[in-house]
Amino acid sequence: MPDARYIMIGGFLGAGKTTAMLRLAEKLVTDGLRVGLITNDQSSGLVDTALARASGMPVAEITGGCFCCRFQSLMDAASNLTRESAPEVFLAEPVGSCTDLRASVAYPLRRLYDDRFSVAPLSVLVDPIRCSRILGLEPGKVFAPKVVYVYRKQLEEADAIVINKSDLVDASHLQRLRDALAREFPHADILSMSALHSRGLDPWFERILGSNMASFSAPDLDYEVYAEGEAMLGWLNATVQLANSGPFSGNRLLEDLTAAIQSQLGAAGAEIAHLKMTLTPDEDSDDIGVINLARGDGTPFMAHTLSADLESGQLLINLRAEADPELLYHVVTRVLREVAGQQSQLKVTLEHAEHFRPAKPVPTYRMAEA
Repeated sequence: MPDARYIMIGGFLGAGKTTAMLRLAEKLVTDGLRVGLITNDQSSGLVDTALARASGMPVAEITGGCFCCRFQSLMDAASNLTRESAPEVFLAEPVGSCTDLRASVAYPLRRLYDDRFSVAPLSVLVDPIRCSRILGLEPGKVFAPKVVYVYRKQLEEADAIVINKSDLVDASHLQRLRDALAREFPHADILSMSALHSRGLDPWFERILGSNMASFSAPDLDYEVYAEGEAMLGWLNATVQLANSGPFSGNRLLEDLTAAIQSQLGAAGAEIAHLKMTLTPDEDSDDIGVINLARGDGTPFMAHTLSADLESGQLLINLRAEADPELLYHVVTRVLREVAGQQSQLKVTLEHAEHFRPAKPVPTYRMAEA
């Protein structure tokens, strides 16, 4: 009997994976199970890790590459969490631009560590508007063809395709999308839910908790096209310290920063894949402000508002877009200067920033068959 269950929640940037992972974690803890969270990014300063830690659950972060390329780091993270809190369930959120998870993560786990883990069905979450555009159901800006290649490969390997954020579209739009996904990816169960609003979660919970991953062959993947598609995305992670001579509204600051970044990147022709920021007051580390933007023409939303004004705090910025990383850095640093200039007493200190294109993925293992 395996020691723990391993649940991987995939999906493209901006699909709402972190919110879904936290909803699932809350359900499991309510059921009396010990849970460990594993987040993943190409770089450090990860918003997802800050959100996971704010939930109060044990969390490990793997940086410097996807799970597929950092397989041993994934095993080390599981071992460290096991020593600390002995989770009965591991919830792992891979990088949103990563695919081939079945062949490079799930099947190696099953074949090399079958005594330690039972592997749950692979969920791939989608944003209904982004997905509708990529499938040609709705007008609107989409990514370049090689980025779309990565997006569609994620769907091909899923046991369950989960239309998240179902509240963003009406019933007829949702049904058209469900029908299109069922036609194009007939091996996958098609589910819909809103993790943010905790609606329709039970069928997803039942799907991934009630059975193990299916054993069909992993889709063929051209790693050259995959690498080129992923490298078309610019990456920026920044850590910023804010300090003011008196209280200021952190919620308004997050909204102003997001609106300015969205406007300036839009003017430059860059398509945002995901912009997410957290603001944690130094005075109350249990409080947190969270804002998300999942498309260049989308509407930013506060996933969590700060309960009070603050005088100082730490701002984390994670920005992914189809754009030159230099442009992302230029826009973000300019917006920070502009915001500081608008509030004469606000001191903005950029403590850490990385901007780059993801390196070519080189999986530790690739096992196309279960």
